[in-house]
Amino acid sequence: MQTDPTRRPVVMTPPTAQTYVYPGVGPSVPTAFPYPPVYKSPYGDVEAGFGGQPQLYPYIAADENALRWAFIRKVYIILSMQLILTAIVAGVVAFYHPVSDFLVRTPGLVIGMSFLPFIVLCPLYCYRQSFPLNLFLLSLFTVSLSLIVGMSCAFTQGKIIWEAALLTTAVVVSLTLYTFWATRRGYDFSFLGPILFASLMILIIFIIIQVFFPLGKLSSTIIGGVGALIFSGYIIYDTDNLIKRYTYDEYVWASVSLYLDIINLFLSLLTLFRATE
Repeated sequence: MQTDPTRRPVVMTPPTAQTYVYPGVGPSVPTAFPYPPVYKSPYGDVEAGFGGQPQLYPYIAADENALRWAFIRKVYIILSMQLILTAIVAGVVAFYHPVSDFLVRTPGLVIGMSFLPFIVLCPLYCYRQSFPLNLFLLSLFTVSLSLIVGMSCAFTQGKIIWEAALLTTAVVVSLTLYTFWATRRGYDFSFLGPILFASLMILIIFIIIQVFFPLGKLSSTIIGGVGALIFSGYIIYDTDNLIKRYTYDEYVWASVSLYLDIINLFLSLLTLFRATE
C-alpha cells in the first residue's frame, strides 16, 4: 500500500499551558485546561444589579433603587440645612440677651410668632411641588419655627438644653438606622400611621385641658414623656415613607415631616427634663 505524498501527517500536540489568576486562590497556577477567568464588574455585583448601592427593600428594581437613593440623599441634605439654620437662630434667640429680653417685654409678639409656622404650613403644603416657591416657603417655615425653639430654650437652663439636644441626636440616628435596616429585610411600618395620629390627638386634648386646669410638674412630665414616645414613632413612620412612598417631587414635604418629628422630639424632651429638674 502506497501513501499519498501530497498528504501531510496530522500531529497531535498537547494544548499549551496558560496562566490564569483566580481571586482568593493565591499565586497563579499554569494549567493546560483552565476554567474561564473570573471578571469583576466595575459597576458592583452584577447578580444583585444595584450598582454597588444597598437594596432599600425586597423586590425593588435596580433603576428604582438608584433613583430612590438619590431622592433620599436630597431630602437629608435639605433636612441638615434646616437643622443647622434652626440651631443658629435658636442659639441667637436663647443666648443673645438683647433678643431674649426684647421677646420677654413683648408677649404679644411672641404669641403672634407662635402662630406663624401654622400659617406658613398651609401654603407650603399646597405649593410643595412648585419650585422655587416651595424652597422659599420652606425657609420661612424653618425660621419661624426656629424662633419658637429659641424662645423655649431662652427660659431653660443650658445644661438641660444640651442634654435634650444630645439625647435627640442619639434617638434620631438610632431610629433612622433601625428603620433602614428593618425595611431592607421586608418590614413595613405603615400601620403606625393611625396609631400615632390618634395618640397625638389625645396628647393635644390633654395639653388643652392642662392650660385651663394645670396639674403642675406631673402633667408636664406626662406631656414630655408621651410626646417623646409619639414623635420617636413618627421618626420611624416618616423614614419608612421616605424610603417607599414619597414621590420624587415631594422632597420638600418629606424634609418638613422629618424636621417636625425631630423638633417636636427635642421640645418634648426639653419639657420632660424641665419638669424633672
